[in-house]
Amino acid sequence: MQRQLFVLRHAKSSWDDPGLDDHERPLAPRGRRAIKLLGEHLREQDIHPVQVLCSSSRRTRETLDGVDPDGERIIEQELYDASCGDVIERLRQVPEETESVMVIGHNPAMQMLVLRLTGANGDWMTPVDGDLSDVQHKFPTGALATLLIDCTWSELAPGCARLVEYIRPRGLH
Repeated sequence: MQRQLFVLRHAKSSWDDPGLDDHERPLAPRGRRAIKLLGEHLREQDIHPVQVLCSSSRRTRETLDGVDPDGERIIEQELYDASCGDVIERLRQVPEETESVMVIGHNPAMQMLVLRLTGANGDWMTPVDGDLSDVQHKFPTGALATLLIDCTWSELAPGCARLVEYIRPRGLH
């Protein structure tokens, strides 16, 4: 069974209140517009993750609510400051029968996750083509990468995934 992994970086957050703890920063107006477009994209492309793993930060939870994907929602504090390796370890715990997962989190972990699983390994010197080159260059707020996974969740490793779609809110209308 081929699995799908949707890697979503939270939408643009607000820096209007400099005294606000980073974990509590809300989405900016631009971020709220972006999640509306992303939600429409999910529905138009028939994207329905079985499980959604989301960081506990306010901006990731607001992104989740705005995009409103199907599936079991799991909010996890550990994803707030997770490294790429931490996210991979968490994904290895996903039940094997789960066909698709969306992870909503933060950079640099989301960008590195896509690069590592596709075999680019975050090595900025390794030349890659197409969308993967774009991911290597930048994974902006609201970016969504769709990966096809050719192994079980517990076997996740570099090179086991293929990037099949990479979108940014700026490219959606």
